[in-house]
Amino acid sequence: RGRYEVGGHAWLKPGAGAVSALAHPPNYFSAPRNRPEGKVLETVGVFEAPKQHGKYETGQLFLHSVFGYRGIVLFPWQARLYDRDVASPVTEKSENAAGHGSKEVKGKTHTYYQVLIDARDCPHISQRSQTEAVTFLANHDDSRALYAIPGLDYVSHEDILPYSSTDQVPIQHELFERFLTYDQTKVPPFVARDTLCAWQEKNHPWLELSDVHRETTENIRVTVIPFYMGMREAQNSHVYWWRYCIRLENLDSEVVQLRERHWRIFSLSGTLETVRGRGVVGREPVLSKEQPAFQYSSHVSLQASSGHMWGTFRFERPDGSHFDVRIPPFSLESNKDEKTPPSGLHW
Repeated sequence: RGRYEVGGHAWLKPGAGAVSALAHPPNYFSAPRNRPEGKVLETVGVFEAPKQHGKYETGQLFLHSVFGYRGIVLFPWQARLYDRDVASPVTEKSENAAGHGSKEVKGKTHTYYQVLIDARDCPHISQRSQTEAVTFLANHDDSRALYAIPGLDYVSHEDILPYSSTDQVPIQHELFERFLTYDQTKVPPFVARDTLCAWQEKNHPWLELSDVHRETTENIRVTVIPFYMGMREAQNSHVYWWRYCIRLENLDSEVVQLRERHWRIFSLSGTLETVRGRGVVGREPVLSKEQPAFQYSSHVSLQASSGHMWGTFRFERPDGSHFDVRIPPFSLESNKDEKTPPSGLHW
């Protein structure tokens, strides 16, 4: 019960009962190392007690509690979490412009983190979570509409299992040594370089996480995080872009499979668009007790500075029956202090 495996990695939880078999102290965890005779476990770090109060600092090493990858915290974001599963003492609203006759949901402050994913773990999680999900608009003269920064993610406070390591470069990522430097006098011993501070300040409008929306239907929890990406001019009109990150989590033991998506997209210009299709991002993920979550990002553009989206995901049970899971309605808002989106990595 103290040991679990994610993506081919075996981890030891604090106080694990399988210590003697692995010959490690109870609060160590390990990762596989390939050798000709097979895989062996080598020590990666020592688990620390998760923080019940306060924030994790820049340079905090962690294991993702859902997807199992190793990562490091760059900086925190304070978001407003709108959880439709939490009862709120408010009256029912009449049906709004989005077509949702549901109650007002009050947001509460919640901490998220911008993090780097260890490149060694990306192949093991690519089927459950996109590792190139943080995208930006490219230059006007760039043939690519979007570009991504590999191994960059957003992580909720409760997703973090903190650990420490004696390794001076414990995370393999092309930006690790550009953003962080080792200082054994600090806790944690990885501190921000000036390049990280400059990058955060320069790209703040396109990285900032402000609103998170969550709703559960029949033990399937859907979390949506929208991000404004900027505006582009096309054929004498303005086109506004957003990306949205969605996590699907199966909170039950029954195996289910996502089969269809159904979106409604309302634009302030007065248009209402319906989008239906098989699966999401070309996949129809299975959510099971062993692999209960799937996370992906997608994009939407409007010819108006704001709008909102809502919809359903259709899931299939093992007996062939189907059920619809609500996607919580969320706003698409453009930044009031409109600036030019980044044209590449700014340092």
